[in-house]
Amino acid sequence: MIWVLGGYFVLVSTGLALVFLPGTRAVALNGWRRGADRLSQWFRRAQQASQQGLTQAGGGGQRLGLSVVAWLARHVWVVLAALAVLVVLPLLAMGWRHWYQIETFDHTDVRIRDERIAALLAGERLTPPAPLPPEVFTTREVELARPMVRFASRDWALLDAEFAQRLLMVFRVMREQHGYEMVLLEGYRSPQRQEQLAAMGGHVTQAGAFRSYHQFGLAADSAFMRMGQVVISERDPWAMRGYELYGEVAASLGLTWGGGWKNLKDLGHVELRRPGVLRRAAQEAPPAVGYAY
Repeated sequence: MIWVLGGYFVLVSTGLALVFLPGTRAVALNGWRRGADRLSQWFRRAQQASQQGLTQAGGGGQRLGLSVVAWLARHVWVVLAALAVLVVLPLLAMGWRHWYQIETFDHTDVRIRDERIAALLAGERLTPPAPLPPEVFTTREVELARPMVRFASRDWALLDAEFAQRLLMVFRVMREQHGYEMVLLEGYRSPQRQEQLAAMGGHVTQAGAFRSYHQFGLAADSAFMRMGQVVISERDPWAMRGYELYGEVAASLGLTWGGGWKNLKDLGHVELRRPGVLRRAAQEAPPAVGYAY
């Protein structure tokens, strides 16, 4: 970050000096001309030497090498331009990435597509279901699929109000239209818990603290209830069909479904992507936590 700021300052200062200071501009032009002349002379000598060596060379490998040198000497400016594209531009892009974090999550359409559902959300206030007994979340299947879920927060009051209403509507549509009863596995997640889960490996989560919408009450992990038990397994055809419907319903309500991600697919995860949330958190996060999305 510091070297990017320093480079940006030097670049801007140099540009201003060249524009507004004629003396600086004259010195720079003279230096550029002298450097260009010396470079041209050097390449001309190299070209002549390579051509002479090419005439005298006997081996095929030697002749090929000298031919390459001669071609480079004749196309020096093309070579320099190619090096600029291949080296300078990627370096600038890397610097810009640290200067301004590209937050792809911020460009998701969060509008509610179904007008009927939008009207329902606008017209009534949905209430969260009653909390389930803690032992429901301590079965072997749940622990294998969601490590440390017994310590997760399932407090709907800690979720963003708008997100909570959309998620409750997803639960309602899944129950009334598709026959799936859903349960909240985890809503709000503290930065400390996010770091603990990230330390368990990329198969659990690829996001560290302040890199997940869970920290802002804008994400939740859910599963299905069947005969009093939480069902998460992706090997269960009934559950897999439920996840597909879950993703469709969530998308219709402007939520992003984790099952549609290209890398780590999180079938039970949905989030409401608010523009700038993660970027602001990255700027305000403690240095020990950091941010590198």
